[in-house]
Amino acid sequence: MEIISNEKKKLSRQSSSFRLRSPSLNTLRLHRIFDLFDKNNDGFITVEELSQALSRLGLDADICELKPTIESFIKPDETGLRFDGFEALHKTLDESFFGGDCECDGSPDSDLEEAFNVFDEDGDGYISPEELQKVLKKLGLPEAGEIEHVEKMIVSVDSNHDGRVDFFEFKNMMQTVLVPSS
Repeated sequence: MEIISNEKKKLSRQSSSFRLRSPSLNTLRLHRIFDLFDKNNDGFITVEELSQALSRLGLDADICELKPTIESFIKPDETGLRFDGFEALHKTLDESFFGGDCECDGSPDSDLEEAFNVFDEDGDGYISPEELQKVLKKLGLPEAGEIEHVEKMIVSVDSNHDGRVDFFEFKNMMQTVLVPSS
């Protein structure tokens, strides 16, 4: 029975990807994604910026296929998507590709597990400095430049001091980051 359970976990992990269709994806997180994609910080995401961001995440898409869809959300006389257009595009893609439903149970933990799995590339249950560095590089973030800096990021949340981040440490870090203190 344990072998079947482990096999299901392995299959689930392999098919899992970081999807933006979680029902608990809130405006704050969507804004953060928008800001990451808006490389020149002009308040717009161009077709090219969106294509580059998707490519960095390993989601290569033909720009010719993306362009008409994205342009349909760009207001006349504007150079790209404003946040409201990006949000509408996200909602439309969610409904078109996933029926607006999430195959996960929608709990905050399942969302966190999905995000954790993006970082835990080898599926061992831990985020190593190397794994964190790879994801930061894919996102084009300057923090990925030096492994020493990435290791300091790990140490800042590594409560058991084993040099890596397990799910519970990740969860604690995300709760600190996402839940504003009163």
